[in-house]
Amino acid sequence: MLDKVRKIKISEDFNGQRIDNFLINLLKGIPKSKIYSIIRKGEVRVDGSRKKPSYKLVKGNEVRIPPLEFDEVDQPRFIPKNLINLLKNKVIFENDDYLAIEKPCGIASHGGSGIKIGLIEAVRNFGRNYRECKLVHRLDKDTSGCQIISKKQQFLRKCNEEIRLGRSFKEYLAVVNGNWPESKKRISSSLVKTKNLKGENFVFENPEGKESISIFKVLKKSKNLSKLSCNIITGRTHQIRVQTSSEGYSIVGDSKYGKRELNKKYNQFQRMFLHSFKLNIPNLNVMIEAKEPEEFKKILKFDETL
Repeated sequence: MLDKVRKIKISEDFNGQRIDNFLINLLKGIPKSKIYSIIRKGEVRVDGSRKKPSYKLVKGNEVRIPPLEFDEVDQPRFIPKNLINLLKNKVIFENDDYLAIEKPCGIASHGGSGIKIGLIEAVRNFGRNYRECKLVHRLDKDTSGCQIISKKQQFLRKCNEEIRLGRSFKEYLAVVNGNWPESKKRISSSLVKTKNLKGENFVFENPEGKESISIFKVLKKSKNLSKLSCNIITGRTHQIRVQTSSEGYSIVGDSKYGKRELNKKYNQFQRMFLHSFKLNIPNLNVMIEAKEPEEFKKILKFDETL
């Protein structure tokens, strides 16, 4: 229970951050539903005024946080030491502003929605200097590759601005079912995000959706598979997975948008074949590459034996 009103003056470090994200990070242990509730009810005030969750804070703002009572608090999470060691060995680059990790397939970027521990929770247990680390972007649980984590609020804000303005560049590697046509280089579709019965994100094409553009290039083919380079111009949820599936060339191992009868031939690899290969933010001198996983080479050779 927080039994007193708190008033916080916004510093330069939090200038431009959404108020909902600011409070989620500040009020650790309080359910997000409770935080959104106090914002919408006007119990949170900025310079004496009500604000929407999307309001972006300005240096000098005074944020009033009401006394809080809540029944449910996130319990402290035990982070297995072997997970921490695994991720430490996956660090590609690190400086005072950020670290880049090659996220393994099967580990979520963050906890939530039934997932107790994600990559960011483990990274915050690397040591005292990592307690305030935050994700710059997210990868699907079953996608491997480049994951950038900010160590400083100011760097995070700069990254968010570059991404918002379309000045970041992401290249993925994917292995898809079928003989992808060399002529199929650009896919533009309208995508809508919803929730399935399990409460998980599910995306589908719909004329009312958001424009989603990807550029594809064939790198190599085997008997039944194609390895592609995928550059995303927009960054929609599950963008590459939905677009390849809609074209009739689902990603190998994709249990959500793929076909079971196609995936079962490659069950021994136990992964989805989508990998964040390169991530560049030129204006911030961020140039990260996560090498191609060995499984991407092995599966094409294996396919030739079928």
